[in-house]
Amino acid sequence: MINWFVQTLRSYPEIAIFLSLAAGYYFGSFSYKGLGLGAVTATLVCAVLIGQLGITISGPLKPTFFLMFLFAIGYGVGPQFVRGIAHDGLPQALFSVVVCVLCLAAGYLGAKLAGYDVGSAAGMYAGSQTISASMGLATDAINRLGLSPEETKKLLDGMPVAYAVTYIFGTIGSAVVLALVGPALLGIDLEAACKRYEEEHGGKKQLGGPGTAWHQFELRAFRVNERGPAVGKTVREAEALVPDQRVFVERIRQNGKIVDATADTVIHAGDTVAVAGRRDVLVNVIGAAAEEVDDRELLAVPIEGVDVFVTSKNVDGKTLAELAQVPGVRGVFLRKITRGATAIDIPILPGTQLHRGDIVTLVGRTPDIAAATKLLGYPDRATDVADVAFIGAAIVIGALLGAVVYKVGSVPLTLSTSGGVLIAGLFFGWLRSVHPTFGRIPSSTLWFMNSVGLNMFIAVVGISSGPGFVAGLQQLGFSLFLWGVVVTTVPLIIAMYVGKYVFRFHDAILLGCCSGARTTTASLGMINDRAKSQIPGLGYTVTYAVGNTLLTIWGMVMVMLLS
Repeated sequence: MINWFVQTLRSYPEIAIFLSLAAGYYFGSFSYKGLGLGAVTATLVCAVLIGQLGITISGPLKPTFFLMFLFAIGYGVGPQFVRGIAHDGLPQALFSVVVCVLCLAAGYLGAKLAGYDVGSAAGMYAGSQTISASMGLATDAINRLGLSPEETKKLLDGMPVAYAVTYIFGTIGSAVVLALVGPALLGIDLEAACKRYEEEHGGKKQLGGPGTAWHQFELRAFRVNERGPAVGKTVREAEALVPDQRVFVERIRQNGKIVDATADTVIHAGDTVAVAGRRDVLVNVIGAAAEEVDDRELLAVPIEGVDVFVTSKNVDGKTLAELAQVPGVRGVFLRKITRGATAIDIPILPGTQLHRGDIVTLVGRTPDIAAATKLLGYPDRATDVADVAFIGAAIVIGALLGAVVYKVGSVPLTLSTSGGVLIAGLFFGWLRSVHPTFGRIPSSTLWFMNSVGLNMFIAVVGISSGPGFVAGLQQLGFSLFLWGVVVTTVPLIIAMYVGKYVFRFHDAILLGCCSGARTTTASLGMINDRAKSQIPGLGYTVTYAVGNTLLTIWGMVMVMLLS
């Protein structure tokens, strides 16, 4: 039975690839306090074990899935990458560049001091910085070195060995250094810093929402008393009686008839008004001064919640406090802001800025939602259909541009198809955020291209290099793990001091900036847990977009430097 199984895998290597994925995603799903191997490392380990059976994989399968992955990465971070370089995110973008250079320098110096070959150096860099995608560009660069097939295979086989040995500390260690060691070194009280940041920006903790019995926004009916403060005032003037709060009179029952309220509608004694706003304001402020009534017909207002893709130039960079004064958003409440390829939830504070590419969740009356959507951008309606024609054409354009070789003297320079597709993803991702009438890729499809595309590549790498893995690990030994610890830790410690004393980031977002620049999501989760806040995420999105791009490209640069 065992012999039949082994022979079947050798005859049909595609079965071995899917077996690696199944085992990798299964074992990679286990974690302890947010830390675990993850799907990529678990898939690599499983593929290496399966590769001990001597399975041969040929054909363009590996580069095909890697190009799909690179395009998804670029498409996802494109809006934040371009904005970070071009606008107010420039300090964070520059900080991310500095951190990425530190990571490259640490990997290069570590490999030189340890005496590792190019393949092992590229793998150590990828594992210590937890940037799996860099191995794809490093593979392209090694294949272009002009070495013999035996030498090339030896270098490529050493890469996943070094990656697997250094990745574990690269993930766990970066989280520990940033979330536990960092605050102690810098003398930062994360929880207090985040509370101070919220106070400086006028924020309050947001509670409730879908799936809970307590709702943040409500619509309630109140009868206007004879001597009530709203008597004789227009709706606009009545709403202004509750300063610094967003409350809106939606409908009014006057003389037994229900009318939709406008800003100029006058309120009379005895009217019943339907008021929308935060629950605490309706209960503690208005409810304490007015009589609440149960008027089901008056409260039967069509309400909807919709996700809106922000594309408007007029909105880009404006704070929520500024946007609250715009007539087009009257009657609309903001429940959620999602930003970036990793879908980070941005805190809703008066000083929070909206940017093109953000997805905001709005709630309110259907006509009010329509007006606000027109002002902000386009409704992001749920769909399972991806623009595959766009995906294919964009990848072709990027790959063709990357395949062009420029010669400076006798030195050939090229982006490679991988680099070209990554840049195409960045460009078309940004273009989609500005003109979202084409190129839609649902989040589920983008996840598949990103996660499964990378892990297909990793599975093929692991299976192909499996026979040389054990021998390489025996040769490099525990010293490789120790060098990985050094290459992981040193750039992070330097980055924290640079961020605090050179760029002078607020303590609440400093460690989030470091996490983003090093693209370590595990550390951001741990930082948020210690801070008991989502505020650190404000420093994550721009730095992640820049860091994810540069750290990936560094895989090719590392090979060029060491060869």
